Amino acid sequence: MSDFSFVVRCVLVQDDQGMAQCVLLSDAMLDLKALHTHSQRNLMPLSQADIVKASRNRSLTLVSGSEEFYLLPTFVDLSLAGEGRLVVDANGGTLGALRDTLHTSGHHVRHLEFAIPADKLRYDLPDAEQDSQRITDSIRHFTTLRIKQRLDETLEIPPLSATADRIMQLRANPNATVNELTSIVEADPSLAAQVVSWASSPYYAAPGKIRSVQDAIVRVLGFDLVSNLAVGLILGRSVELPKEAADGFTPYWLQAVYCSTAVEALARSMPVSKRPRQGMMYLAGLLHNFGYLVLAHTFPPHFSSICRYMEANPAISHVAIENHLIGISREQISAWLMQAWNMPEEVCTALRYQQDGSYTGPHDLYANLIYVAMRLLRHHGIGDAPPEPVEDAMYQKLGLDPARCEEAIQKLVNSDDIRLIADQMTC
Repeated sequence: MSDFSFVVRCVLVQDDQGMAQCVLLSDAMLDLKALHTHSQRNLMPLSQADIVKASRNRSLTLVSGSEEFYLLPTFVDLSLAGEGRLVVDANGGTLGALRDTLHTSGHHVRHLEFAIPADKLRYDLPDAEQDSQRITDSIRHFTTLRIKQRLDETLEIPPLSATADRIMQLRANPNATVNELTSIVEADPSLAAQVVSWASSPYYAAPGKIRSVQDAIVRVLGFDLVSNLAVGLILGRSVELPKEAADGFTPYWLQAVYCSTAVEALARSMPVSKRPRQGMMYLAGLLHNFGYLVLAHTFPPHFSSICRYMEANPAISHVAIENHLIGISREQISAWLMQAWNMPEEVCTALRYQQDGSYTGPHDLYANLIYVAMRLLRHHGIGDAPPEPVEDAMYQKLGLDPARCEEAIQKLVNSDDIRLIADQMTC
């Protein structure tokens, strides 16, 4: 018996033969393909709704004294064979005791190889110069798209829209006027309606009724916010929202709004000397998960697998999951695409390095702020960042006070207005 105690976790799965549970180390990744191969069953994670339903109709019964493990046929990862001291619950119960209970109850326990240990997961990103080749290789291996000479043609993503291009040119013009921005936004009725709705939301508590785009710009949102909001909305509409989604994770637009408002709030708490450009920070937050849309568009069958793996491994970063399944991450794809669209370098950097807590380099504050914001939001069940703490060194680098950051995030989480804004963006 080992002198060490490790924590394990349980993942509920099912197929047409019924439900089962998989037991593996808490920081390992459940490899659904390996589980299928070795169990000869097409087992997929249960959704939270299915778990609640099965518990209510008593199809699921917890092991006595446990809050996580059930009286079900059980697959134990082969790496845990013979490990009797592995902790399986908060009371210090052991894997050996769980096995005995299951056998006594008539449920078989099988040892199979289906987990990838934490030290084998790939969280690293290659040098940015390698992204184009990595994306091309993944498309060649994992999609049926015809390989063309130009990667932007292969991805089959439309060019940057004329409206977004006009707004970006306007932003670069130091003499740009509110009237010019108003005319561009008003030329797109759907975009204009969303800008007015945004400014009218209780979140901004504007005095009086917002009657026009110009009203929204002058009285409430300002030139920078409206221009960046418009670009974010246009790019988000350039690719359809996927019909597939990972159960238990935040919908795309809701996560985008939470991130953009969170980084805006955190940036305001930074010392003025360190503070990044507010409008650009907001745009980076709004687009931070754009790669999610591109993955769904470019790798449809594999995107479904990514969703199932995220459900089975909610504490594992999607970077490791995507590297395992297709060899690249959404961050690489989105950053490459933003560069192809000639988006600001701050945004490209923020999108590519947002999952790297050690990133230092040009425009690192933009990536670092998204890193902090999404981890704080995940502690409240929002977003898809891994549920891990933010290191003190990161707060110190940004000049942020952890308590004030949590207070700002808590205020956002408690606001119903954020969800109303996100609902407007899906119209």
